[in-house]
Amino acid sequence: MDTLISADNTWALWAIITGWAAVSIFLEQKYAWASKVSGAIIALIGAMTLSNLNVIPVDSGVYDAIWNYAVPLAIPLLLFQANIKKIWQESGRMLTMFLLSAIGTVAGTIISFMVLKNHIPYLDKIGGMMAGSYTGGGVNFAAMSAKFETPEDLISATVVADNAMMAIFFFVLMAIPAVNFIRARYHTPHMDEVEASEGDGDQTQAASFWKRKEISLKDIAKSIATAVVLVAISFNLADFFARVIPSGEDASPLFDLLGGVIGDQYLMLTTLTVLAVLVLPNYFENINGTQELGTFLIYLFFVVIGVPASLGVVLGEAPLLLVFVLIIVVINLLMSLILGKLFKFNLEEIVLSANANLGGPTTAAAMAIAKGWNKLIVPILLVGTLGYIIGNYIGTALGLWFQGFV
Repeated sequence: MDTLISADNTWALWAIITGWAAVSIFLEQKYAWASKVSGAIIALIGAMTLSNLNVIPVDSGVYDAIWNYAVPLAIPLLLFQANIKKIWQESGRMLTMFLLSAIGTVAGTIISFMVLKNHIPYLDKIGGMMAGSYTGGGVNFAAMSAKFETPEDLISATVVADNAMMAIFFFVLMAIPAVNFIRARYHTPHMDEVEASEGDGDQTQAASFWKRKEISLKDIAKSIATAVVLVAISFNLADFFARVIPSGEDASPLFDLLGGVIGDQYLMLTTLTVLAVLVLPNYFENINGTQELGTFLIYLFFVVIGVPASLGVVLGEAPLLLVFVLIIVVINLLMSLILGKLFKFNLEEIVLSANANLGGPTTAAAMAIAKGWNKLIVPILLVGTLGYIIGNYIGTALGLWFQGFV
């Protein structure tokens, strides 16, 4: 379907994406209602609206550029000021909650498959794909698609349903902490800390957090250059290990595990950035503006993840697949909340773990950033990226099991 702005009109698309990201930040810091909704949700809803009104296309190289460049650069920028000493302590709790949330993915996939296996063709293959993806991320989706040799038209339809569901799910997760009924039943130390730091007068919570800071040209140069160097080294190093480490059906589980750890670009990037900050703490602590630069790049990401949620495409091509992923998502969220409450986890840890399962580490980190839960950014990045490893095993196991029912 034709759109007002074509996919190859790159400058117009960049103007809309950056402009709407800026508007979202402005509204969040200017108005109390927008601060409660959060700039992230405003950015996402705006993009969904423009996409569904056929103002902007669903696919474009501009969106790919943000995924390929803006998101990788945002990660090190946001880790430069991380409190490294608390990483492992915080990650231990988050890892446990992440694994509990993964139980919800497994249960949801099984139930959804049993309900719809007679209505959707190749659901055994799709079930394996989505189990892997909703434990790890897009890397697992691609791996399981290749492994089970799923027909391309079904892969495309599943991607459409998945993107639409993730946009809606992200909105729900962002809204959950603001629901008093839910918040009253969980510990919320990170939310309490953010609210305690609110400014006086008419300032919103967001404006109070993002106060004006001193920043120089040298800060900008060091921030961008260091981030680019870390991304280049990490991605090239991960690609090298992915090539030399044996993989496939003939490889041992040990090699699969090793390749999943050191052959993953985002895990390598997170690891090298954390090590760099640990070795050179004074260098990174004295760079101003890294959080601001990284957060703006994440806002571009918020806009882009809302674009593919085209309701017309979903209703036309993948209505039953949308139901399939909806069941998985709902059961994952319910089990995450129940198990999290049972094992006394904080509400922030629960929603971030559910986000990392279903959306991957980047969406989970983006949520932590948007909410101001800074102590949880590094842990959820580490734990969410490690989900890439177990995702392939879970997806393979369920996919093979489902084959016995079709």
